[in-house]
Amino acid sequence: MTTLLHIDASARTERSLTRRLSAAFVAEWRRHRPSDTVIRRDVGANPPPATTQDWIAAAFTDPAERDDAQRDALALSDELIDELERADILILATPMYNYGMPTALKGWVDQVIRVNRTFSFDLARGDFPLRPILSGKTLVLLTSAGEFGFAEGGIREEMNHLDTHIRAIRHYLGVAADHHIAMEYQEFADARHEQSVERAHAAVPELVRTLQGGTATAQAGMSPSKASLRG
Repeated sequence: MTTLLHIDASARTERSLTRRLSAAFVAEWRRHRPSDTVIRRDVGANPPPATTQDWIAAAFTDPAERDDAQRDALALSDELIDELERADILILATPMYNYGMPTALKGWVDQVIRVNRTFSFDLARGDFPLRPILSGKTLVLLTSAGEFGFAEGGIREEMNHLDTHIRAIRHYLGVAADHHIAMEYQEFADARHEQSVERAHAAVPELVRTLQGGTATAQAGMSPSKASLRG
């Protein structure tokens, strides 16, 4: 059985493009494999709190030496990391806000990328003291953007700090393979946007078939790879 962690990061509800796309992905997955487990985490509706000085101090304190206040400070982080640990496939649906990730998603990232839980730290490793602890997961990244041209070689490539940020940290999430479906042109509200959304939704069944056919398992031991579809 496969466990999916379904995360929505959009602050919008009914009008959210990424929520619709992630819902379509999960529905298609369940249509073929209804017994698989889906863990739901809506950070857009329930944003994790920002990390604080007390949170950082608690994270770097030996678990055996933490007091009740420190354990309370890390309770949500522990819960979110437990969900991530259980997941085989991470479905991450997020819009681009101001050329980067929404505050709610950054909050989730800062809660789950944590010393001695998702990465280890050892200065004996020289200039690369951080090492991921989790491994073998597949990321399905579903994004939307108001403008266009954010892919490699695009006219706004240098302004893209959303999926580039996620790719930079994916190994600390245990990601071994990733797939990206993007929707663009939202602010233009023209035929290009409609076609972008249509292509994104049309790509979902094919991606589900690919993942359920064993591609994710086959790639699990490999270096991070990427397949992208943009509008």
